[in-house]
Amino acid sequence: MTAGRPERGTSVSTVLGRRLGGELLRMRETRGLRQAHAAEALTASVPKVAKMEPGLVPMRDPDIRALCHLYGMDDAGTVTRLLSLAKLDRERRKAKGWWNEYPALRDMVEYVALEDVACSVRTWQQVIVPGLLQTADYARALAMGNGKWDDPGDVEPFVDSRLARQARLVGDAPLQLRAVVHESALRQLVGGRAVMRTQLAHLLEQVGRPNVSLQVLPSAAGANPGMNCAFTIVSFDGPGAMDVVHMDTTSATVWLESESDAAHHRVIFDRITRLALAQHNSADLIAGIRKEM
Repeated sequence: MTAGRPERGTSVSTVLGRRLGGELLRMRETRGLRQAHAAEALTASVPKVAKMEPGLVPMRDPDIRALCHLYGMDDAGTVTRLLSLAKLDRERRKAKGWWNEYPALRDMVEYVALEDVACSVRTWQQVIVPGLLQTADYARALAMGNGKWDDPGDVEPFVDSRLARQARLVGDAPLQLRAVVHESALRQLVGGRAVMRTQLAHLLEQVGRPNVSLQVLPSAAGANPGMNCAFTIVSFDGPGAMDVVHMDTTSATVWLESESDAAHHRVIFDRITRLALAQHNSADLIAGIRKEM
């Protein structure tokens, strides 16, 4: 479990770095190799490999290619994806990337950087509409209502950054989004009736996308396995790619990065999904709530 970015001496572990290092570690262990073998392939020291695998240092492209070759992972798609992760991690450490143009993102920067290279996202939300599906007015009302903005001038840049994230839902390789939202989130009058009517109409439009799945968990379903907290599972493409779980608390951003944690939350998400309405029934419920407003 990681809250924020852990530091060790002058090295900093980032979520992207841990993702990349963790996948290379998994490849090495699958081949039954030791860190000494990796160090030999890199013409480097074992301590260097020991820092690479937990994501404590940025990785060079030639090192990634050499390790993939050593581990028998020469698939072009896998290598390209790992190189992309490494590049984004290096940019993140140097404070580059489009998301860094939005200081209002604050603690969401690490998450957005991951979302930018993910292949799919599964999210369970109890009280709000998922960020990737929010309208500008809804996002603005949320930002103004949560009371965490010291400067009201930060609200509009936050709204802009929220909309910029939604570009991942379109394009040649759009993000696959599976969202389950509790009915109460759709009835909460965030910004008032007019804002919510527009937001609900937007949800109905987004459901028409082939890469977007939206289900509603009705209040009548009663107790469910996700009542303790909302969470998002971020997944990556390629053989052996591991998921990470993201959760926000009132005081910190929490990352669950072990395979056991990811597997646990995948099970919870699947159980919630089975309790939720089918997508066409969910659309009917959304339309009905909108009509009531």
